[in-house]
Amino acid sequence: MSFLFSSRSSKTFKPKKNIPEGSHQYELLKHAEATLGSGNLRQAVMLPEGEDLNEWIAVNTVDFFNQINMLYGTITEFCTEASCPVMSAGPRYEYHWADGTNIKKPIKCSAPKYIDYLMTWVQDQLDDETLFPSKIGVPFPKNFMSVAKTILKRLFRVYAHIYHQHFDSVMQLQEEAHLNTSFKHFIFFVQRWFHHVGRAGLELLTSSDLTHLILPKCWDYRREPPHPASFNLI
Repeated sequence: MSFLFSSRSSKTFKPKKNIPEGSHQYELLKHAEATLGSGNLRQAVMLPEGEDLNEWIAVNTVDFFNQINMLYGTITEFCTEASCPVMSAGPRYEYHWADGTNIKKPIKCSAPKYIDYLMTWVQDQLDDETLFPSKIGVPFPKNFMSVAKTILKRLFRVYAHIYHQHFDSVMQLQEEAHLNTSFKHFIFFVQRWFHHVGRAGLELLTSSDLTHLILPKCWDYRREPPHPASFNLI
């Protein structure tokens, strides 16, 4: 949710994906923001009573795209071809890009190039009305949950890269509370609805020497994080 971010975080990497005001999805987004604003991350990911699960997944997928878009936008000056020649999350995890259409065979590329590919690809998925319908009465495709799952799995890699390669810069910018809260919200959401960012994914982020990350190795992702970040409502 954009209200988590200070004015310093207003820069985005890609154009923000807006949900039309007055639409039902916009009302769902406002409901989610109100719940998240209460500080209850577990409740914020729950499907509101009487609502369609696909629509709830769609609204939150758009919102996580916007959150990560803003988070990465704050550190683009530190994530360069020279500083990040490969897209990685620590020494054991390296990501190669393929979208199955324009780039069918995975290619090795720098982190900024990979994230540019990734965010452009996500943006194209979100703008596709056959995948993410915004009009009332237009059904979601049968493979919608699979599409959303792939989007979220790939967005997770941006969080992982930021934490492993740029967390010092995030701290210098005093944006760590926003990053931590956004990531915890993301983890609760995918664990509730998809389960594909499991212990292996969390080990990726609690490995190495990230002693300053507010996700200690003893944290059980099924429980509330031990040190939730404070909310900045500016």
